[in-house]
Order: sequence, then C-alpha cells, then structure tokens
Amino acid sequence: MRIGLLGTGPWARMVHAPALSGHQEVELVGVWGRRAEAAAELAERHGIRAYDDADALFAEADAVAIALPPDVQAPLAERAARAGCHLLLDKPLAATVPRGRAVVDAVREAGVASVVFLTTRFQPETEAWIAEQADRAGWFTARADWLGAVFTTDSPFAGSPWRREKGGLWDVGPHALSVLLPVLGDVRRVTAAAYGPGDTTHLVLEHAGGASSTLTLSLTAPPGAAGVTVELRGTTGVTALPESSEGALAAYGRAVDALTGAARRGRPHACDAGFGLRLTEILAAAHALLPDRDR
Repeated sequence: MRIGLLGTGPWARMVHAPALSGHQEVELVGVWGRRAEAAAELAERHGIRAYDDADALFAEADAVAIALPPDVQAPLAERAARAGCHLLLDKPLAATVPRGRAVVDAVREAGVASVVFLTTRFQPETEAWIAEQADRAGWFTARADWLGAVFTTDSPFAGSPWRREKGGLWDVGPHALSVLLPVLGDVRRVTAAAYGPGDTTHLVLEHAGGASSTLTLSLTAPPGAAGVTVELRGTTGVTALPESSEGALAAYGRAVDALTGAARRGRPHACDAGFGLRLTEILAAAHALLPDRDR
C-alpha cells in the first residue's frame, strides 16, 4: 500500500513519519503540509517527496495518514476519501459533528477503509484488557482520569493552538471514551459536565448497558499529578486498565496493520471513522453543557 502523510507537526515527526517509513507493508511516498518548508524538511529526512498540492498526493497514494488539527483534518479526509484513498485518521475526527459526518459519508460512498488512531486501542496489554472486560457482564460504574501535563511542562505539544482552544475534553476525551464504550456500551446521555482548574473537565455519563461513568480530563495537571487511571467496578469486582509496555510508535504501527487489513478484507475496523464520529457526537454533547468561559 502506497501511503501519503498529511501534516508536519511534532506528532507527524515523532510518530507518523518514522512509523510509516519503517513499516514493512506500506511505502511512504510523500508528505504535504501547510508550511512548505516544514514539508520539505520532513521529506528530506525520510527520503520522500514533498508535495505542495494535497490533491496531487492523493492521486499518487492508495491511502493517507493525517496528523493535523481536527478542523483541518476533516475536510482533507473527505477529499482524500472521495479521491479513493483509505484513511488513517487522528483523534478527534472533527471539530464539529457535521464535519465528522461528512467524512463518514465520503468513506461509505467511496468504499474506502478508515481507522482512527486511538493509542490505547492499539497497545497489546490495554487492547486485551478492554476485550476481556467487554466479555464480562455486570459492570456497575467506572471512572476514567486522563490527566496530561501538556501546558504545565515543556511538552512539544504546548504550542498547539487547537489544544489550547479545545482543551482536555477534545484531546484526551477520545482516549477515555474509546476505552469505556466497548465495555459499558454506547453513551445514552451526558448527564453533567463541569469545569475544574485550568482546562480540566468533569463529565458524568449514562451508558446503554445501564452503568454510569465519570471522566476527569485535563491537559493542565501539575506534572506530579499527571497520568491515566481507568477503573471498573461491578459484580465481578474491581479492575483497572493496565499500563502498556509499548509507546505510541509501536501502537501506530498496529494501526497501520489495522488499516491495511480492513482495506484487504473489505470489513470495517472497530475504530473506524464511524466510531470517530460517535466520539465526536459525545464530545459535542458534553461541550454544549459546559458554561462559556475563556479556555
């Protein structure tokens, strides 16, 4: 599979480009970015072509991997799908529900495969834990604390305008939801949403399976307080999401495998664009409940 990369920021440089260029089943054929000089630099590093026209890259590729803000990703993903390219997407799928729905419609109409990269869903230990808990009944409640220190450390993502605007709800919220939904069922209703310190957001969710969950999401946690905890409680007791021994680079390689497999078999992956749209719908519902305030 010939694959093109859209995006030249830290995430593209740290994960997308090295994972794609080192993958045995795909050929990284080129990169397009909003800044031509950054695209040229990344292309030189990986021995590929820098494109100044995204549509020209679509014409040369079987698939595209996107490492761009959600409001930029969605329209480009729609165009790429309509050009016949399979899609390896980042989260969140889109900044609005209509934009996300347009991507899903384009994927369906073009008959292309899609995968949304949600790191925890592509790490062996956490993926196995999610599958194991999904097979168990009797879950009563869950909590997910997804606390990042992006804006309280020298993180390479601290300069991200969309993260400053959208905060933890939209950045780490998809990760938390991607763990809870396969186990507890779809979100029937967002019953409460409130702000905490900084960009911290608290949510209370009612799930189709009858359980409830609470989420605490942040990019402004003190470094010593940052981390991820997902805990489930039910008739079988208490269990917590395990730590993974692998980082994002290896997980992204598995997402590439998932895309090539979905394209080859013609069957959707569990983390396809439709799942990404559902996450966007839940995030938008939560956002609508939050009071207006400067982010």
